[in-house]
Amino acid sequence: MRKIELNKRQDLILQIVKENGPITGEHIADQLGLTRATLRPDLAILTMAGFLDARPRVGYFYTGKSGAQLLTENLKKIYVKDYQSIPVVVHENISVYDAIVTMFLEDVGTLFVVDQESILVGVLSRKDLLRASLGKQELAALPVNIIMTRMPNITMCQREELLIDIAIKLIEKQIDALPVVKETEKGFEVIGRITKTNITKAFVALASGE
Repeated sequence: MRKIELNKRQDLILQIVKENGPITGEHIADQLGLTRATLRPDLAILTMAGFLDARPRVGYFYTGKSGAQLLTENLKKIYVKDYQSIPVVVHENISVYDAIVTMFLEDVGTLFVVDQESILVGVLSRKDLLRASLGKQELAALPVNIIMTRMPNITMCQREELLIDIAIKLIEKQIDALPVVKETEKGFEVIGRITKTNITKAFVALASGE
């Protein structure tokens, strides 16, 4: 029950600051018939969440931003580099059998395929390997470069891109992971990966206020 009452009190505080801001914490407390100490946690939460802005010796201002606006602002501060993880890379000449074993041992859903110079040439998904394993080919003799998605049909991303933009790409393309790449003279070098799991972790951290 206390949580519901606290939320109601925060709504009242917002209403008071909207109508009277800038206003000091003491004046807010007076209007609610409470002590400044009692209100301090609520004011801290509302300020950290971005609903209120506080200035020393002036008081609290209402930012005028909705929860959706604040969420959008926070999402635009999260970049690929903040949540990318280590990529699992295989060579283009390995067999489909070895790729399946690698995917199982590494517990990933996507493998990035590189050439002799460690440049990205393809991507292997679970679906690609499953499709190949359902055929009648000898998997140990079938190279992955026969079944992989090849350049230039690979969706990639870079470290400085916004994570929300990559989430949109994953949804639009209906894929589970993207390689994070660095452009070189020879092509694109794989330096990381972004998966749906990475993005879920970012959103959980955002919701937790981390």
